[in-house]
Amino acid sequence: MPKTIKVGCQTFTWEMLGDGYTDGPDRLLAMIAEAGYTGIEITDRMIGSYAGRTAAFASALKAQGLDLVAFAIGSKSGFTEPAMMAKDLAAVDRAIAFAGAFPDALVSIGSATIMSPGPRAGKFGVAAAFYNAAGERGRAAGVEIGLHPSSHHDTLLATREDYDTIFALVDPALVGWVPDTGHILRGHPDILDTLRTYQDRIRYLHLKDVDATGTWAMLGAGVCDTAAVIDIVTAAPHFNGWLVLEEESDHAAADPARAVRENREQMRRYGF
Repeated sequence: MPKTIKVGCQTFTWEMLGDGYTDGPDRLLAMIAEAGYTGIEITDRMIGSYAGRTAAFASALKAQGLDLVAFAIGSKSGFTEPAMMAKDLAAVDRAIAFAGAFPDALVSIGSATIMSPGPRAGKFGVAAAFYNAAGERGRAAGVEIGLHPSSHHDTLLATREDYDTIFALVDPALVGWVPDTGHILRGHPDILDTLRTYQDRIRYLHLKDVDATGTWAMLGAGVCDTAAVIDIVTAAPHFNGWLVLEEESDHAAADPARAVRENREQMRRYGF
């Protein structure tokens, strides 16, 4: 049966501004709703005063006509430091408790990152053990866990070889995949083959663009074959219907609200 396609917005467009963003989460929700999105993926940093306050956040979402797609978390450990695993799993438990209050919301866990010297193979092992343990916790609570690789500084999950390595170690029955078109393209050009190879792991999509040099670009202004990507992702057996737009370009840094609005207009030109 064809899935209903929904378009959401990720809050990293504002988070990347650091101290340059001084408004709280209510303003985020308003800007995203005003731009025409129906869902939001919010991070553990941008949740702000709503951290742990599920009823209050649910009311704020309802007032703006938004659904929670996912609650995204990261860690200073990069999920590759064994001594930090217990603390990281405690953060996962809190995220699961939060996301579990919202119908079908996932917990999205950020990319494994190299934080200290040592063999890469060992870091893959630590990261996979963490992701699988998080997946076990999610399954017990009835909340899906998604892995979101990135191409940011010192990421462990950038190249196709990296993807092949981590996916060989992570149990697909416990942990899904949140592919990010921009991050994939910055690490390896074979994005369509990567999506097809691991299609059965896809839960939802982060959609953004880069130019031929790997520099962030507005959606439709770069090299991403967006139509082909959407065809593959929407045919994935576990895809939940959400296309989540995330914008990191200089255009977004100058005016985030305008950038996410223009991206939403571009999605309408794609038919969504």
